[in-house]
Amino acid sequence: MSKARQLHDRLVEGDDLTIVCHNNPDPDCLASALALGQIAAAAGIEERRILYSGDISHQQNRAFVTLLDIEPEPFDPAVVRDRPDGALLAFVDHSIPGRNNRVPEGTPVDIVIDHHPAEEIDAGFVDHREAIGATATILTEYVRDLDIEPDAVLATALLFAIRRETLEFLRGTTRAEYDAAGFLHEHADLDLLRQLSSSSVTGATLDAIGTAIENRRTRGAVLISHVGRTTERDALPQAADYLSALEGVETAIVFGIVDGAIHLSGRSPDPRVHLGDVLDDAFGDVGVAGGHYDMAGGEISLGIFAEYTADDEHLLAMVEQVISTRLAAALNLGEESNG
Repeated sequence: MSKARQLHDRLVEGDDLTIVCHNNPDPDCLASALALGQIAAAAGIEERRILYSGDISHQQNRAFVTLLDIEPEPFDPAVVRDRPDGALLAFVDHSIPGRNNRVPEGTPVDIVIDHHPAEEIDAGFVDHREAIGATATILTEYVRDLDIEPDAVLATALLFAIRRETLEFLRGTTRAEYDAAGFLHEHADLDLLRQLSSSSVTGATLDAIGTAIENRRTRGAVLISHVGRTTERDALPQAADYLSALEGVETAIVFGIVDGAIHLSGRSPDPRVHLGDVLDDAFGDVGVAGGHYDMAGGEISLGIFAEYTADDEHLLAMVEQVISTRLAAALNLGEESNG
């Protein structure tokens, strides 16, 4: 039996479905949630909801939600606790309670569909494919296999998500992404797709990227920088994308303070570096970190640094020292230089 049919049979047993996105969901997560909701509707589930924690702050993510009229709701732990029989809980684009989500650890999960590295996934239905370039690719496969004709909104959402997650088919792309895109292209609204692809950048994001450019330091082919304190969490991966294109740089890691935590984002096309493992080795004991070989991130509570939050200059100097030292050890780096 195909994975799509197994999922359908699991959904038929349910009365309602709660789909939990990961913290600060991106188009791959949101489009996958939207698709799972429509698959559930086709299986007869009338009550469906999409929940998320954190913020939808990246300008493309905000445009994605607005233009496609997606209505995710803030996460409420009460919704996932002590669920009655038939109340199904699904994760898309993440897989483990308490990791990149605010679902209490140990919460039973019914459905997990993900392409990110993870171990010990526990759910009634699991489709975990690390080799696939996007979770939206897996959901597109389900839509096709179940003979569900996607409307223009769903097709546009899935196609944009695949393009975004694979950097326009340049990162982690498999034959499955091309097959999915070919199918979705026939149903998508191409004018809407262009609008999503050309969303504007906020001044605060540009300021944060500028700060990262100014603060960059290189050790060999590794660049480490920070954006200081910012409200624009999604400026970090954008800065990492930009700085990874600098001549001579094979790995770029950018960090910054957002609310009460240190966030990290990295990019590395260097085949000798598995960036997800590097960040996990460097920070797994003090926070949550990991990801793919070429793209990874992490979050660390300010913890012992919290008492210095009134003095940003002092705080940033200490955080920079700790982050740089841990990364240098994990990457076996030599002396620092300006770059």
